[in-house]
Amino acid sequence: MNTKSAATAVKRPNFVAVGTIVWLGSEVMFFAGLFAIYFTLRAMNPELWAEQTEKHNFVFALINTIILVLSSFTCQAGVFAAERMQPRATGASPAKWGAVEWFYLTFFMGAIFVAGQAWEYATFVSEGITFDGDPYGSAFYITTGFHGIHVSLGLVAFLLVIGRIYAVKNFTHKEETSAVVVSYYWHFVDIVWIVLFIIIYVLR
Repeated sequence: MNTKSAATAVKRPNFVAVGTIVWLGSEVMFFAGLFAIYFTLRAMNPELWAEQTEKHNFVFALINTIILVLSSFTCQAGVFAAERMQPRATGASPAKWGAVEWFYLTFFMGAIFVAGQAWEYATFVSEGITFDGDPYGSAFYITTGFHGIHVSLGLVAFLLVIGRIYAVKNFTHKEETSAVVVSYYWHFVDIVWIVLFIIIYVLR
């Protein structure tokens, strides 16, 4: 067997994707620190936590969570379209959508989640739960706020990927890689929110 052809046949890892995964590993440590802060403050103020968590609108938070979780599926559908080199729709049916259409839908669902979080913040402030009001407010706004920032950055990333797809004449492996990398990030923020939802809204 030709040694040279065997070497070229080896599939090398995508360095952009690998770099993204490594960076997301550092983000895991960042959110682990936020979780530690939350649990520490809760352990020190159990009565305050019991009082403030009663003010949560669990049904609203659950619906908002479901929207964000479903956006991971639409995001992955966009990745599948990118992997089959289909940047745009070939028909009106969702089965014929391309990466652009699925990413637009993902962006819309993510924007709904951010708007829902903003509405929840406004409701909490009206009920006296503020960032500097008590330890619970500080813990709640720090953990959910940093996550909201990450979601917002993900929305910007979707727009950049969509813009890049429109800008190029031919959809290539580079555009496919961009779609995959954004999906890694989006799935990450979704998983983090599921953990946050359980910690904040389910565990009492």
